[in-house]
Amino acid sequence: MRAYEVLIAPLVTEKGTALGERANQVVFKVRRQATKNAIRQAVEELFKVNVTAVRTCNFLGKERRVGRSSGRRPDWKKAYVTLKEGERIEFFEGV
Repeated sequence: MRAYEVLIAPLVTEKGTALGERANQVVFKVRRQATKNAIRQAVEELFKVNVTAVRTCNFLGKERRVGRSSGRRPDWKKAYVTLKEGERIEFFEGV
């Protein structure tokens, strides 16, 4: 997998922002097939930072219903990426 195929999007939430300030971590939504090594390489290649640790969480998609028809949201994976001390990834610079 190429680096831009591994990372889907950054997850910018209150919890993720607090982790960034407190523990120097960034949260990404990643492909379900992505391994920790692939996530580490993708972040280092795309953002030119050093990664010290990667933790992942798998989430099951929820059942959704519209009228009589029901369906299911897709399963997804989240990655907590810890950066080396003193390095940052800024998604909203100048805001």
